[in-house]
Amino acid sequence: MIKRYETAIGLEVHVQLATLSKVFCSCSTEFGTKPNKNTCPVCLGLPGALPVLNKKVVDYAIMVGLATNCEINKYSKFDRKNYFYPDLPKGYQITQYAQPLAQNGFIETNTEDGRKMIRIKRIHIEEDAGKLLHNGSIYQSRTSLVDYNRAGIPLLEIVSDPDICTPVEARTFLVQLKRILEYLGVSDCNMEEGSLRCDVNISIKPEGQKEMGVRTELKNINSFRAVEKALEDEINRQRKELENSGIVRQETRTWDDSTGRTVLMRGKEGADDYLYFPEPDLLALEIENNWIEGIREKLPELPADRMRRFVSDYGLRESDAELLIDTRELANFFEECVSEYPDAGAVLGWIIGDFLHLLKEGNMAVSECKLMAENLGRMLKLIDKGLINTKIAKEVFREMFVTGEKPEIIIEKKGLKQITDKVLIEEIVLKIIKNNQELVEDIREGREKAFAFLVGQVMKETSGKANPGLVNRVLREKINE
Repeated sequence: MIKRYETAIGLEVHVQLATLSKVFCSCSTEFGTKPNKNTCPVCLGLPGALPVLNKKVVDYAIMVGLATNCEINKYSKFDRKNYFYPDLPKGYQITQYAQPLAQNGFIETNTEDGRKMIRIKRIHIEEDAGKLLHNGSIYQSRTSLVDYNRAGIPLLEIVSDPDICTPVEARTFLVQLKRILEYLGVSDCNMEEGSLRCDVNISIKPEGQKEMGVRTELKNINSFRAVEKALEDEINRQRKELENSGIVRQETRTWDDSTGRTVLMRGKEGADDYLYFPEPDLLALEIENNWIEGIREKLPELPADRMRRFVSDYGLRESDAELLIDTRELANFFEECVSEYPDAGAVLGWIIGDFLHLLKEGNMAVSECKLMAENLGRMLKLIDKGLINTKIAKEVFREMFVTGEKPEIIIEKKGLKQITDKVLIEEIVLKIIKNNQELVEDIREGREKAFAFLVGQVMKETSGKANPGLVNRVLREKINE
C-alpha cells in the first residue's frame, strides 16, 4: 500500500527596503559601489558607536503590515540575535523577536481549489549582515573576503504560518507578495541583487497524523522557480527518509541549482541557540493611531483591488486582469491607453499580444520602451477609419515601440497606407480571377475554401495593403458576375 503524505510549508521572506540610508545609521544603501565604501562605526560595530532608528523604515514596515491585513502593534521593541559569523561585524544582529511590529495578517491567493487565505504570522524589522565573497566554490573556497556595504541595510522579515500545502502554492504566494511590495514602492524586489530572499520551512507527515512532521529549513533561495523546485525535491527526499528509516532529522539545507538537489548545511538552530535578549541601545517603539491612519490614507490601490476593478469596470476576464496587474507599470499603461481609446477589449488585445511579446523579446520593462499610450490610441483610430488594416497595424505598432513615432508619420514614411481605391482593387481582382478559373468554378459550386485562397492572392498582390473588407466584397461581386 502506497502511503500518502500531507505537506506543511511556511515561508520567511526577507525584503530589502528602498530607503536611501541604512536602518541604524546614515550610510548609503546604494547597490554595486566599491566594497566597504558604504560603512561607518555604527554598521561596522565599532566600540562606542550607537544605533539611531531610521523613521522611514518604520513607515515602510507599517505600510506592508496594513497591505497584508496585519495588526500593527502599538508597542514593539528590538532584540539582539547573537551568532558569530565573519559577515556580522558586531557578533549580533539587531532584530525584533519577542514583540514584532506587525502580526496576524493574511494574503489571499488563487489555488487549483479556488481562493485560499495564507496567514501572515509576523512582520518585523531587522538589519542585514554583510556579504562573503568566496574564491572558488562555496563548498571548497581557499579564501573569503568580506564586503560590509550590506551590513545595516534595512530588512523586513515576513513570516507566514505553515498554511501552504504545495510547491505551486508557495510560488503563487510569493508572486502575490512581490506584487504588493512593488505596488507600495517599499522595495525594488530585485532578486538578483538580493533585495528579495526567501527561507523555506517544510515538513511532511503521513496523512491523518495529528502531530506535525520534523521541520527542515531551506536557506536563502533567490528565485521563485528555485523555491518551487527546492520544495519538490525536499518533499521527495523527506518521503524517502520516512519510508526507509522512519526518521527525518531537523536540518538546515540549501538549494543547489546545478544539481537540482537540496544540500545539507548544518543541524537546525533553535531560538535558544541565538541567546536573544533586549537591545539595550534602542528604546521601545511606540506607534500612535494617527501615525498608522496617516499611512493608511496614503496607501495606493493594491493589486487584488485593481484586478477586481478591471473586471468590473472594463469587463475583463479575471485571467486577463491578473496578467495586466502583474506590475504597476503595466496596469498604469493599460489604463492610459484606455483613456486614449475607450474600447478596453481592443486595447487588451494589443497589450497582451504584441506589446508583451516585444517587451519579452527585448528583455525590457514597460518604462524602457518608447511606445506612448497616445500613439496606440491614434493607431487604433486609424484602423477604425479604414486607413490601415490589422496586418499593416502590426508593422506600425512595432515601429512605434522602437522609435516612439506617431503612427501617421510611420505610415507616410514607409508607404503603408491602406488601398481603398475600388477601381484599382477591381483590376487586381479580375487579374486573379483570370489566372484561377478552376478555383472560381469551385466557388460557384459551393466550395468556399477556394474563396479564402483568392482573397489571400489579392492581398499578396497588394503587399497586404488592400482593404480586406473591400477585397472580399469586390471578389464576390466579380465571381457572381
